[in-house]
Amino acid sequence: MKLSKRDIALKLTGQVSDHLAPYGPYHWLEANALAAFLSMQQAAKNDGIELDIASSFRGFSRQQLIWDGKMSGERPVLDHLSRPLDTALLTPRDKILAILHWSALPGASRHHWGTDIDVYSPALLPDNYQLQLVPSEYQLGGCQHPLALWLEKNMTKFGFYLPYQKQLGGVAIEPWHLSYHPVAARYQQMFTIDMLDSVLAQSSVLGKSTLRIMLPTIWQRFITQISTP
Repeated sequence: MKLSKRDIALKLTGQVSDHLAPYGPYHWLEANALAAFLSMQQAAKNDGIELDIASSFRGFSRQQLIWDGKMSGERPVLDHLSRPLDTALLTPRDKILAILHWSALPGASRHHWGTDIDVYSPALLPDNYQLQLVPSEYQLGGCQHPLALWLEKNMTKFGFYLPYQKQLGGVAIEPWHLSYHPVAARYQQMFTIDMLDSVLAQSSVLGKSTLRIMLPTIWQRFITQISTP
């Protein structure tokens, strides 16, 4: 059945989840992405690597909680070296840009699509260590580095790639963030700035007036400017 423009907008901005399939009690993925992940997970297991999901689908309301927490000062905002910033010293524009370096704008997160996941290996975590999802964990010397090496060699066989594998002037490098390209590429073509502006206009997202003014810049730097497979 062909979806209406409204249905597509609801789907791509994280306001519905009926297109998703469950993975365990806490995660949901687009059905094709889930099948590909399960195949990749088994291949990793065969090579002695435990592969699991730290984060999968996040709806609009969940992304807004993260965003509003950072805008209000209830959650830390980090600089490009993962150090806490004093957001009271920043202009509204600079605060928004700092948040966007690590956290997606509600309505614009690729996690809304069910095609993108944050992955890790529980077996590689040191005792009493909580995963932070920072680059150093996946780089040489980090606890997740063996997983990162395995993914580099194998993820494309299953349709996955790293959309934030390079610093392109927007989102930080995220070696844990995998995207299922066969579906995500199609969703990205369907997603429009007008779609995002409309959902923001109807929302209670903190800073939305400034966000809507900045939206062309945000769209170019943080949404469309990604690495390719």
